[in-house]
Amino acid sequence: MFRSLILRFAIPALVVVAATALIAMPYVERMFSDWFRSDVELRAGLVMDSMGESLDRLVGTPKSPELRTTLARVTQDRRLIAVLICGIDGSKIHATQQVPREVDCDQARASESQVSGTVATTTGSVYVSRFERRPLDAQPYRIFLIHDLSFLDSRRGRMRQYTMALGAVGGVLLVGLAVFVAWLILRRWTATLLKDIKSLRFLDEVRGVESSSPVLSQVRKVLQDIEQNQRLEIDYRENWTPEALTHVVQERLGSPQMLVVSNREPYLHMRAPDGSISVQVPASGMVTALEPVIRACSGTWIAHGSGDADRDVVDSKDRVAVPPDNPSYTLRRVWLTEEEETGYYYGFSNEGMWPLCHLAYVRPAFRQEDWQQYQKVNAKFADVVEREARSERPIVFIQDFHFALLPALIRERRPGATIMMFWHIPWPNAETFGVCPWREELLRGLLMSDVLGFHTRYHCQNFLATVDRFIECQIDHEHMTITTQGHVCHVAPYPISIEWPPRWLAGLPDIATCRREVRQRHGIGEQTHIALGVERWDFTKGIVERFHALEKLLDQYPSWRGRVSLLQVAAPTRARLPAYQVIQRDTYAEIERINARFATTDWKPIVLIDTHQAPKQVFELYRAADLCLVNSLHDGMNLVAKEFVAARDDDEGVLVLSTFAGASRELVEALLVNPYDIGQTAEALRLALEMPMEERRERMRLMRRTVKENNVYRWAGIMLMDAQRVRQRQRLIRGTRTLLPSGGARI
Repeated sequence: MFRSLILRFAIPALVVVAATALIAMPYVERMFSDWFRSDVELRAGLVMDSMGESLDRLVGTPKSPELRTTLARVTQDRRLIAVLICGIDGSKIHATQQVPREVDCDQARASESQVSGTVATTTGSVYVSRFERRPLDAQPYRIFLIHDLSFLDSRRGRMRQYTMALGAVGGVLLVGLAVFVAWLILRRWTATLLKDIKSLRFLDEVRGVESSSPVLSQVRKVLQDIEQNQRLEIDYRENWTPEALTHVVQERLGSPQMLVVSNREPYLHMRAPDGSISVQVPASGMVTALEPVIRACSGTWIAHGSGDADRDVVDSKDRVAVPPDNPSYTLRRVWLTEEEETGYYYGFSNEGMWPLCHLAYVRPAFRQEDWQQYQKVNAKFADVVEREARSERPIVFIQDFHFALLPALIRERRPGATIMMFWHIPWPNAETFGVCPWREELLRGLLMSDVLGFHTRYHCQNFLATVDRFIECQIDHEHMTITTQGHVCHVAPYPISIEWPPRWLAGLPDIATCRREVRQRHGIGEQTHIALGVERWDFTKGIVERFHALEKLLDQYPSWRGRVSLLQVAAPTRARLPAYQVIQRDTYAEIERINARFATTDWKPIVLIDTHQAPKQVFELYRAADLCLVNSLHDGMNLVAKEFVAARDDDEGVLVLSTFAGASRELVEALLVNPYDIGQTAEALRLALEMPMEERRERMRLMRRTVKENNVYRWAGIMLMDAQRVRQRQRLIRGTRTLLPSGGARI
């Protein structure tokens, strides 16, 4: 049998391998030649980048010793044999000693398309790279870099020999291994079949056969590994999951250390009146989106420790493992003094930057003492990042407007770090941002990021226009990159989202039970429709405008009186700031006025929940509501809209959504409204309440598909893959530096 396998399989396979090697040889040679020429072109470009500005200055004095010295140093490279500099008119400005006769300044009159190419000379082939320079304060000129290509012939010959030898050896080994494995498997299968046919238990003991056969067990394991890798590849392209994100971090990024930096921490430890310590999840869209990502990546989250019991649970290095019930990453807390928190957080960030970036018509306040604290706190966080970084090339993922200076500060301390920055709020137009007295400092800090993300392309365009107005830099609008001080910042839209499915749904009862419990808890009748609003108590969220829209509905359509209630969640935030105190007073006043006007003994048009609600409680409200009203006056994304959609696994409920929220770009099946148009919002409420069931379900199905496909793992995965491409370019640049002559090109 073994001899038959050799005659029928091995000899024909060897013939096929040899024929394939001979046929493929010309293509392999062409590929290597193109590769070598590409290498020459890359080296020529690097040389020109390194000496471009100094050459512009020296060409005006062609007899200058410095020009000769510079060009002589460049031609020390054994493959760069000569340099020729010509005027646009064909006049020779300077030439090094070994310029071939076949290359002269007549080529300076060639068309613009003739940039480079191979030239045959009496001593062999050379490759000529042609560049044109047009200095601002001098005459234009052209420069020819002549490269020696003699090394190609020797490399081509060696490559041909190595290819044939490797092909022959590989073919013999492959055929031998295949014949051996085939013989072994056939022998095992034959013995197994004979045994199982006799006992008539073959179909019942397949798993036993595998466990008793080492070869079959190994084959099964290899196939399982291949299937798992293929599934993960599909996941991170089509179905983003925590496992797919982990796959991206491990396989494509090489499992680098990941540090996330934000002002708000994902878990607060709070002390109860009885002295016990409880864990609280803050009401923050940023935390909601980012926490599943850091759990999947097992990194370190650096944040301000703001809970009154935070210090009691950290170790000696201010670290604590979270989540408390199933630790999967480290929370590193940073402590701020009351003066720092007042100036950096309440002052510059929330009285200055927040109203500046939101078109909610609250005047921003900029104070010198707040700016000083903002600088101080950014530097403090940069020091913590440096201490937490265990390698020279970590990935640092910075969040939001609290840390605009941080990318530059980290770049000084860790030049090899890959810095990602995501701006969670809108970016205003250039004229509006120009109001900030420290605009240049903020922009220069942000531009030291490798990847800078915004929610929408419109925000990216606003940022590019702002940088163009206030910073001396080079902007590539086509690729959305900004180059300043030799650093390239990649700007791109990354619409943030939520995890799918939300973990807070686990353990919640069905829709009917949620509705019954919410109605009982808040005194809402069984026949009353629930319109839900969930916000932090902020002047950008349109809470008062929402009340006015409900009032308009009840005025224009009296039949809805007693049949609909607005259940409004307003989580307290930044209550010490005057603008937030005003919105709270207005909220209470409008609720009292509208309820006094319409309420009956068993019905209120507005029911307010003015305390912090845990995420699980919020998702219970989502499942109980008939519609959700998100009418932000201006918002980066607004994840409430996506959370409501994700909570409705019954495909029910209607979303009324502001066109000034970033989510409106994705959830186009919602009823989109202008929140400043009270009449339009009231009409949208009526349409939502009267919408036929089939239309409600069709809209919700489409929105659920959008949120599922564009979940938070996709958001983070795409940013990380962009960061991976940046890291690859950085490695290429570092590798290229080693090829350059001493004192030569710099990048």
